[in-house]
Parts: sequence; C-alpha cells; structure tokens
Amino acid sequence: MPVYTPHTMKAFDDELDRLNQTLGRMGGLAETQLGTAVQAMLTRDEALAAQVISGDDQVDGAEDHINEQVVRLLALRQPVADDLRLVMSALRVASALERIADHATSTAHRVAVLNQAPMVPAVKSVARLGWLVRDLLKEALDAFMSRDADRALKVWERDEEVDDLYSSLFRELLTYMMEDPRHIAPCTHLQFIAKNLERVGDHATNLAEATWFVVHGTPLSANRPKKDMSSYTMAEPRHLSPQDQSPE
Repeated sequence: MPVYTPHTMKAFDDELDRLNQTLGRMGGLAETQLGTAVQAMLTRDEALAAQVISGDDQVDGAEDHINEQVVRLLALRQPVADDLRLVMSALRVASALERIADHATSTAHRVAVLNQAPMVPAVKSVARLGWLVRDLLKEALDAFMSRDADRALKVWERDEEVDDLYSSLFRELLTYMMEDPRHIAPCTHLQFIAKNLERVGDHATNLAEATWFVVHGTPLSANRPKKDMSSYTMAEPRHLSPQDQSPE
C-alpha cells in the first residue's frame, strides 16, 4: 500500500476533485444533449437538432479527458479502497454518458427525416418517454455526484417505468402503421428514437449501479427490473370489427 505525505495527499485529493468535476461537466453535457434532441423532435426544429449533432464532439472530448485523468491517477497515485472504486467507476460512468450522447445525436439526425412527413400523434408519446429518461438521468447523475446510494437505488428501481412506457409506445406505433400506410415511414423512425431513449434509461440504471458500488463496495445484488415486452407485442388494427377479427 502506498504511503502518502501530507503534500502528496493534498495533490491526490485535488486530482480526485478534478476528476469528479470533469464527470459532472460531462454529465451536464449529456443531459443537455438528450433534452435538446427530444425538444427538437417534438417541435420539428432542425436548428436545435443541428446543435445536438455539432455538440457530440464536446462529449467525446470530455470522455477522452476522463480516461486520461484515470490513467494518470492509477499510474501515479495507486489508489486503494473507496478511492480506487471511484476512479474505476469513473470509466464506467464516462462510457455510459458517451453512449447517452450518441443516442441523443442519433435522435437529432432523424428530425429532418421526420419533418418530411406530416406529424404523427405518437410523437408526443415518444417525447413523454424522452422526458422520463432525462429525469432519471438527472437523478442518477445527482446521486453519483453526491454519493447518495439510496437515491441511486430509487433510480435503479424505476427502470420498470421506462420499460412499461416503451412497450406501450411500441404497440401504439404498430397500430398507427397498420391503420395507415403513410404512417409507416415516420413511425419506423419514431420506433428507432424510442429504442434510443429506452437505452438511455438502461444507461441511467448503470449509473445508479456505479453509485451503489462506489458507496458500498459491492454490486447491487437484486435482479435488475426489466419489463420490456416489445419483442412479444402484437397489435390489432383499431378499425376492424370483432367479426372481422374472428376466425372463419
């Protein structure tokens, strides 16, 4: 185990603080990217979408900076115990935030395509999923920054809400596509966006798990709540009568 003098301890603490600040900035960037992408989709604002796309490099740069800080801390400071857990978890958190920003960028790229067709009412349901996962991301980030394991656990448990809403949205989009072929193209793009948002919810859960590990030194032992039933979903056209739907 390394032996630290008061001077090296102060330097070590300063480096940990800088790592924490970088994580906070990156989290704020990812959260902003996500919220702006959802707003651009909802309002059909291609200028907003372009802001998200151009901002992705800034998130990638933050991840690179965090990776460099982690390597320096491991090489020069040889952290142990809770400090080591924090340093290693920083890599996991940064990776999750980079993927969240990627999902936001993917959403932004589809705004221009969606604007080529009339608005489908289901876009409001997709936005509702977006606001839910944005709120969970904010809660997960706040829990990590404050090392609040109980708050992180609440985020982890709410992943079920995301799955329920996503499965309901999947059925809604299928129904629109079956009722009017003109809805197939925009609803397909909305389905890709919804899947991106559902994955953001998974990454928020990963952040909550990282917080629990940093605080307690053990992984969450319970099975992760997961209720995405979209793989098993079938939809019936709403315009068919019961007689039309019954077998002959």
